[in-house]
Amino acid sequence: MRIINKTDLGSLKRSVDQGTEQQRAAVQKIIDDVKNNGDKAVKEYTERFDRAYLDSLKVTKEEFEQAYESLDGEFVQILKEAADNIRAFHEKQLPNSWFDTSENGTILGQKITPIDVAGVYVPGGTAAYPSSVFMNVIPAQVAGVKRIVMTTPPGKDGRIPDGVLLAAHLLGIEDVYKVGGAQAVAALAYGTETIPSVDKITGPGNVYVALAKREVFGDVDIDMIAGPSEIAVLADETAKAKEIAADLLSQAEHDARSSSVLVTTSEDLAVDVQKEVDIQLNSLPRTEIASQSVKDYGMIVICKDEAEAIETINDIAPEHLEIITSDPFQCLGKIKHAGAVFLGPYSSEPVGDYFAGPNHVLPTNGTARFSSPLNVEDFLKKTSVISYSQQALRANGDKIARMARLEGLEAHARAVEIRKERWT
Repeated sequence: MRIINKTDLGSLKRSVDQGTEQQRAAVQKIIDDVKNNGDKAVKEYTERFDRAYLDSLKVTKEEFEQAYESLDGEFVQILKEAADNIRAFHEKQLPNSWFDTSENGTILGQKITPIDVAGVYVPGGTAAYPSSVFMNVIPAQVAGVKRIVMTTPPGKDGRIPDGVLLAAHLLGIEDVYKVGGAQAVAALAYGTETIPSVDKITGPGNVYVALAKREVFGDVDIDMIAGPSEIAVLADETAKAKEIAADLLSQAEHDARSSSVLVTTSEDLAVDVQKEVDIQLNSLPRTEIASQSVKDYGMIVICKDEAEAIETINDIAPEHLEIITSDPFQCLGKIKHAGAVFLGPYSSEPVGDYFAGPNHVLPTNGTARFSSPLNVEDFLKKTSVISYSQQALRANGDKIARMARLEGLEAHARAVEIRKERWT
């Protein structure tokens, strides 16, 4: 893990992964194939990429029951408690419709309506993610979405990991399909004989999933183009090197392209964390992935004071930010750009990943400068409501017509003026 100064921070900057020309062409071919050939294409790509040969794409009731029975009761209870925490947090995000009445009889308002069908992509590959089921499904349920469709890649045995199926089962999700990659995104966007089309697709995935989401956007909505996971830790001399190293590696083990950054005012801490990362890497089961991540995207930035350290954090705009200083809440107000902020030595990033309640689907690649975590409002539509009274139109009709003519839209002006006949 390199130790640098703030002036060298440019080496951390990464653009959003646009994929190679070959990858983009492959994704477009898959999307077109699924649009034209439905289930047949989906099964062929599942055989090719996942080595799974499926008679049926949909998870059966028996498979849900087997997953439930295979896991011990203590783990089931942990998942239930985590789901309750996540639901309680997201329920506080639910906005209300509103209406405002003026003295002249005009009624203006905003009507909140959930989307009809949400599609949730749960990644597979190198790990299984029941937490991703909770983080994508629960906000949609709180929003009032009536149908939620989930896809996730199967293993070579044609099965979905038990933890993922259990999480879906606990939330009452029955529309679960054994398909991953770009073919899953295409199926959700356009529908097949088996998989229904949806209005919005959420959930992270590999570069092919990200490129597919980019391609179908406009035909359906998407949450974001997710990049590799990121963590930044803002720490001073009060922090413990062992704890910080463990937190940095908690993201490095996700992906060889994950980013782990310590920003500190303490040179001693920087050196200790550098040593501790090397020590802890040796005992990680995913040491090959984490080592590559640390080598390519791991950094320790030494700043002259707290102000420069906070400026550095805002420049990075990290997905996850831990603040482990003598007074973390004093720093919070100065943080402008971060997907999620974890305050104090006991708020390790995995606390938010799994259990505390806030969503772990967060903006990456610096997009925290302008975007937010996945939330309830992502599954809601806002509709403006206008009920103009005769009194209001008589008072403002000429102004409206004049604005229309200023824009060269005569029919707009006449649509207002023709109503003068009602009071002449």
